[in-house]
Amino acid sequence: MIVVKSKLVLGATAAVVAAVTLTSAGIHLSHSYAFFRADPRDLIDEVWQIVNYNYVDGTFNQADWQAIRQDFLGREYSDRDAAYSAIRDMLDKLGDPYTRFMTPDEFDNMRIDTSGELTGVGIQLGQDKDTEALLVVSPIEDSPAFKAGVRAKDTILKIDGQSTEGMDINDAVKLIRGPIGTSVTLTVAREGDNGKTTALDFEIVRERIELHPVRYSERPSPEGTVGYIRLTQFNGNASLEMREAIESLEEKGVVGYVLDLRSNPGGLLLSSVQIARMWLPSGTIVSTVNRSGEVDRQRANGTALTDKPLVVLVDGGSASASEILSGALQDNDRATLVGVKTFGKGLVQSVRHLPDGSGVAVTVAKYLTPSGRDINKQGIAPDVVIDLTEQQREFLAENRDRIGTEEDPQYAKALEILRERVAEAGRSPASASSR
Repeated sequence: MIVVKSKLVLGATAAVVAAVTLTSAGIHLSHSYAFFRADPRDLIDEVWQIVNYNYVDGTFNQADWQAIRQDFLGREYSDRDAAYSAIRDMLDKLGDPYTRFMTPDEFDNMRIDTSGELTGVGIQLGQDKDTEALLVVSPIEDSPAFKAGVRAKDTILKIDGQSTEGMDINDAVKLIRGPIGTSVTLTVAREGDNGKTTALDFEIVRERIELHPVRYSERPSPEGTVGYIRLTQFNGNASLEMREAIESLEEKGVVGYVLDLRSNPGGLLLSSVQIARMWLPSGTIVSTVNRSGEVDRQRANGTALTDKPLVVLVDGGSASASEILSGALQDNDRATLVGVKTFGKGLVQSVRHLPDGSGVAVTVAKYLTPSGRDINKQGIAPDVVIDLTEQQREFLAENRDRIGTEEDPQYAKALEILRERVAEAGRSPASASSR
């Protein structure tokens, strides 16, 4: 498994898993069982029908959707790839970057990512913006690459003997991925403490990997131990791991929490609702509105795991499901938001599995925060604004272990505010759930 990331971790607008973007989070998964016959136009028409009946905007961005169908079905297509290209052109008429077509490989990558399990070697792969060298951002903990000794900042020189010079990240991903039990040899360059660079070979056997989106720890403060929880995406494991984190930290007697949603591009809508219920004792979490004006309102259900003070870290990479959660906590006066304005993706996609193994993500609804805010393209403004300088971003990108420490200015501010909230809660127990 390979996670491809921007060189700058904080403030990135998207994280990529096996070359599939996650900024379309807030998705539902569903399946289409219509028969795909030999004519590529059948696939084009199926996608058109899905959009016709489900797209959030009944005007189709002022496009004549019926005429578009006639146009694309009136053409001749030599093969499936030509049909794929036509589908992308057709969807472009909507002017919606989140309604998109996925090839079978892209659809499988998206499905695997949201499930929280995949197969491979387990590295986060980036590309130097200046040299275009392929870099290991970090090996995923307990993955085959981690156990083999691959380290953050290693430069990948060869994959099974093939030079990576000038290689696109997607091409590298295809070479590194493979079936369980097979192996791949990575040749990396590593700079030692003496400043000398050494070439190392790692033969790594691919395994099934479970993605762990939650990391948590205890942090000391004068007011008592603080719980720090970092949530990197809302996949199928997120709610269970969040529950385990909160319950563990509660048992250890923490006095409050910092929840880090920075650079979290979203994921499953259900996961965000489940996690919101762990923090909110009551109130609305999110409302969804489709093109018919029907509203589905998700509420807290009295199952909150803690009422202790909470500060949430957000940035421009906090999108979709992250905005659902942070907006719910802010509007219900449950948490103080610290950082910079979020990405501004207030749309919900339904992902359909097409008969040939490809897929299509269609925007079917928009969501509103409890106070009725439509945050699409607007984002959520934090209660306390603190940005990072370019130098600070570079430092944290190169020193990932410092994220969520007092060398991280946004975290340091969050901790300062949390200490104030804890002190307030100590003076007045009834204020423990307030901002």
